[in-house]
Amino acid sequence: MPEGHTIHRLAQDHRERFLDQPLRITSPQGKFSDSAALIDGQVLDAAEAHGKHLFLGFGPLGWVHIHLGLFGKVDLGNAPAPPPTDTVRLRLATPDGYMDLRGPTTCALITDGEKAAIHDRLGPDPLRADDDPGRAFARISRSRTTIAALLLDQKIISGVGNVYRAEVLFRHNIDPYRAGKDIERAEWDLIWADLVELMHEGVRNNRIDTVRPEHTPEAMERPPRVDDHGGEVYVYRRAQLPCHICSTEIRTADLAARNLFWCPRCQVTTVG
Repeated sequence: MPEGHTIHRLAQDHRERFLDQPLRITSPQGKFSDSAALIDGQVLDAAEAHGKHLFLGFGPLGWVHIHLGLFGKVDLGNAPAPPPTDTVRLRLATPDGYMDLRGPTTCALITDGEKAAIHDRLGPDPLRADDDPGRAFARISRSRTTIAALLLDQKIISGVGNVYRAEVLFRHNIDPYRAGKDIERAEWDLIWADLVELMHEGVRNNRIDTVRPEHTPEAMERPPRVDDHGGEVYVYRRAQLPCHICSTEIRTADLAARNLFWCPRCQVTTVG
């Protein structure tokens, strides 16, 4: 599932390509046909993200709410657009380019009120400048759940996925199995600030890189990472490989229905 930086990058791409332009809007697959007919020819006046949710605004007609889920995919291209396949749930098109959406968990035309309700149930997002990290800490500080699990709970903090979860805990030498209530406010503020920086970099570069300058392949004279995820990381998908810092073997385990990765030496753990 895409992490929050990907969705914010998509919002940025939509603003750059389609904002303030009337759009040809269709649903070749047919599942969004009724809503597409309502907004076909309308001007896109906003594109924003909250966590893993993308919202495309069409004035008084409402918002197209998109959640890619596990299988959703967005293709952006220049004109001329190829003939759409019957798997395309939504196509936006202008004389200059197009967007095709396939396989999303959610693609729905919603009202302002419905959009507000989605925002209300989501936690603060490090990529939304006006969001309050204290709101997340208020819940974390009362919880006996592990910090690794809490970071994936979109009701607590939005946009953090498995990669950022593993990497930010490593970068701050935090045991992923520590209970939320044992995280100090100063630690949380550092985690939040780091997520803000890392995720903004993810938007700029459209990939996740989490290693500090002194730990890049060039600085360490090591081979670059080869993985379909891309990006240089400390622990994510590096199980059984040596830690870049201490050479201890990286561990993996299932936590919150996702694979957790951590260094048992750099992140002192109480289990395993």
